[in-house]
Amino acid sequence: MELLPRTAAVHDGRLTVGGVALADVAAEFGTPAFVFDEQGLRETAREYVREFTARHPRTEVHFASKALPCAPVMRILAEEGVGCDVAGNGELAIALKAGFDPEKILLHGNAKSDEDIADAVEAGVGLIVIDNADDVVRLKRLAPATQRVLVRINPDVPGDTHASVSTGGKEDKFGVPLEQAAALLAEAASAFDLRGLHVHIGSQLLTLGGFARAAEAIAGLGRFPLYDLGGGLGIAYRDEVVPSIGEYAQATVDALRTYLGDAELIVEPGRSMVGRSGVTLYDVTTVKRHVVTHVAVNGGMGDNLEPMLYGTVFTPRILDSERPDETCDVVGRHCESGDLLVRGATLATPQVGDTLLMPATGAYCYSLQNNYNGARKPPVVIVNDGEARLAVRRETLSDLTARDR
Repeated sequence: MELLPRTAAVHDGRLTVGGVALADVAAEFGTPAFVFDEQGLRETAREYVREFTARHPRTEVHFASKALPCAPVMRILAEEGVGCDVAGNGELAIALKAGFDPEKILLHGNAKSDEDIADAVEAGVGLIVIDNADDVVRLKRLAPATQRVLVRINPDVPGDTHASVSTGGKEDKFGVPLEQAAALLAEAASAFDLRGLHVHIGSQLLTLGGFARAAEAIAGLGRFPLYDLGGGLGIAYRDEVVPSIGEYAQATVDALRTYLGDAELIVEPGRSMVGRSGVTLYDVTTVKRHVVTHVAVNGGMGDNLEPMLYGTVFTPRILDSERPDETCDVVGRHCESGDLLVRGATLATPQVGDTLLMPATGAYCYSLQNNYNGARKPPVVIVNDGEARLAVRRETLSDLTARDR
């Protein structure tokens, strides 16, 4: 149960989330479907704010919207008072629709366009993060001198994670190299309201030592009133040992105070804010038993690219079944062998027509969904207090050609 949303429970042999039987969700809304636990989202947001402000009152928690750029779900987080990080004007538009206060929105991006910056300035975002010298050139043309900015530093501290989501190494594309930072900081300070520094070392981090190393790396650049030390705390997908939010908060605050002083702090949780609160429901459409038992579902890499991009190992289960265990490969409906969701999964002797539950899909699955093989993007259903509501409808066949001319 530890991989499932916070409100998950079993009642009369049926798995429920938010007081709603997931089998009933599948029957009403169809599959594939993304299902989110509203109470779990709220409790996680509150835990983040509580754990950080108890240790460092001058902390702002910002949701990294790339993890789940879905306005109806993000609205829940906005209602809990957290801020939001966006990478580009698309995520900015979603954040504004979700109801985030523009003053608590921060614009990221290693390749910001004129349009990204202009839209952020027009919206009145609280902070723009300068990633490179070209950002400064664009900002001088498009932003007023009163615009508050941070400068993102590449600390040469790789995250202890998959290479694709490590962002702090010297060969990674993000931030200003330490040896070039002083000059860019001086230029930024002469043109804008330079508030401080930003650093982020990666995603799905299961150890905490990197936060102190990153803070130490940027300490020599001077003292500033504000530091954004990024996010990156991981979640459990299988049997990983994951630091608690409180342990992460302690490590981050210790890093700030040890190396950077008693400044304002921003943190940017994404995956750990929403990942556990989301699950995906599928129908089992085909079972092939031969050298390998292939259990094919009616989704796949169209709605979950994490196994293919990052090697994420999920822990699926057959919903509401107590049959004997069988070792299976869970595969999708897409036309390539790489459409493998889980290799060697232990499932309750799957049968055609079963509902397969994939836990911990709340982060990056919605973000990375696509229309491969003409697949229609799944709906988003939010469950809470015994009720299920449709937050995002399923795509239709006509949606697939709606932009064609």
